[in-house]
Amino acid sequence: MFGLIKTMVRGLQKPEYKVVCKTERYEERCYLPAKWVSTTVKGISLEEGMSKGFRRLFRYISGENENNVKVEMTAPVTTWVEPGEGPNCESSFTVAFYIPSEHQANPPKPSSSLVFIEDRPQFSAYVTTFGGFASEKIWVQKAVELGDAIGDHSQFNDAQYFTAGYDPPFKPFGRTNEVWFVKRDLVVPGSSVDRVEQRSA
Repeated sequence: MFGLIKTMVRGLQKPEYKVVCKTERYEERCYLPAKWVSTTVKGISLEEGMSKGFRRLFRYISGENENNVKVEMTAPVTTWVEPGEGPNCESSFTVAFYIPSEHQANPPKPSSSLVFIEDRPQFSAYVTTFGGFASEKIWVQKAVELGDAIGDHSQFNDAQYFTAGYDPPFKPFGRTNEVWFVKRDLVVPGSSVDRVEQRSA
């Protein structure tokens, strides 16, 4: 917990991106290639999936890896949401931490088989930003609003999206949250297709 407070005060490393264009309601970003540490949770609730995934990844950065190395916390914590086929079906939530720059070339190998290193290629995303504490209802609402703002749904899959949270749960004010839709012309980082390609390589 102390480590989280310390990094919150001095600022967290974040993945690099370039803003391609910006409107009043969203911006398009191009994220550069980077490694993330990830885990996938199956379940009904987004909030429970995010919480369970976060705990697994926090153990990894706390030293649960092959070299017992402590890895700095970064931002944002992303969750790739792949909804189930119906209201009572399990969804897939892939929670991920950006690997800080000092470990990008050679991230410590996770000790847990449930945690894996994700090599995200360059990708473009439509992004909307909002504040406050985000519940599952708010995440979905913001995703719908972002889709409406973009308009041309042929450019992205509006059924699957990233949530991105930049703040620890104990920060009461000035919070930053985002929803990302990834452009269709790329393999979506964190998706089931992408994970199969990585593990078979």
